Amino acid sequence: MTRFEFATATRIVFGAGALSEAVKATQGMGRRVFLVTGSRLERAERLVGHLRAVGLEVVIAQAIGEPTTDSVQALTAQARAEKCEVVVGLGGGSVIDAAKAVSGLLTNDGDLFDYLEVIGKAQPLKHPAAPYIAIPTTAGTGAEVTRNAVLGSKEHRVKVSLRSPLMLPRLAIVDPELTYDLPADVTAYTGLDALTQVIEPYVCTRANPMTDGWCVEGIRRVARSLRKAVEQGNDTAAREDMAVASLFGGLALANAGLGAVHGFAAPFGGMFPAPHGAVCAALLPHVMAANIRALRERAASSIALERYEVIGRLLTGKSQATAEDGVQWVTELVAELQVPKISKYGCKAKDVEVVVEKAAKASSMKANPIELGKETLAEVLSAAL
Repeated sequence: MTRFEFATATRIVFGAGALSEAVKATQGMGRRVFLVTGSRLERAERLVGHLRAVGLEVVIAQAIGEPTTDSVQALTAQARAEKCEVVVGLGGGSVIDAAKAVSGLLTNDGDLFDYLEVIGKAQPLKHPAAPYIAIPTTAGTGAEVTRNAVLGSKEHRVKVSLRSPLMLPRLAIVDPELTYDLPADVTAYTGLDALTQVIEPYVCTRANPMTDGWCVEGIRRVARSLRKAVEQGNDTAAREDMAVASLFGGLALANAGLGAVHGFAAPFGGMFPAPHGAVCAALLPHVMAANIRALRERAASSIALERYEVIGRLLTGKSQATAEDGVQWVTELVAELQVPKISKYGCKAKDVEVVVEKAAKASSMKANPIELGKETLAEVLSAAL
């Protein structure tokens, strides 16, 4: 058995109405709160009102779009100037990551680039992050239980991580009620990202018995509920399933690894203005198919191939389903949910070589169940154009 370790948020609270836990928890962490939210300020009004009602001082900041090195530095400067002690992130994965990065930088001297991977010095954080409460309003990234924040650099045209076990949130509140009003397209893209994040850790080279259970249960829940959540946004059972799957995906990827879908998504997101979930959704069936072909040709006895067979059965609900049936199920779902091709975001055939070159070096690619050569990676990317 491969050696593994486990780390996550200090405390996780899941359930409809769990948002109410935030006030008491925040009171015990500090008096001045830096609350980061997205473009819809009204989503934070109820929480802000409750926090102020108990005497807490709240500074509201917005993280619009996917977080960048520039936006995180600006948010951190604001939090420092306001002498904030506690950070709360209320929003989608981008907001959760932006706020997580602020919490890590708030208590550590120096510049963001001292700590960034790839384009920075990758120095470890010396001090625990400021107390951070992560409250997702989408069901996709699972960022509320991970130890890294993914940031884009416009200058370098790449996405990189600020990563440290000291950045794990003090509290993760997963309240499915916060996802009830998500638009159908956002539900689809984030939901397919959640699916990707329970498939990739299950077949990756660092899969372990602890994460396997979350992956299997997450795949089962997405299979039965994603369509319902997209088509009937007020289906509370479907919304709960997707929130669980997203949480399980975060737990799994943080403690096992990912694969080629995310190996592509990081450099692609740095080069083109594309929603992370939509990119993962467009790539998923093609990466699954490429991995299965490569495993059958070069590693027919691999446990990953057996696991793709399990995935086929979980997705289709058929006891005799094959790995290829699982690929077909995902392909049909992506088409049914009208996931756009990645060319929509400006990627053209001439860009394939550069994206592949960067993707081949991505950290997520290293955990893919089998090494895919650059020619195969180019075929996968081209199929998603």
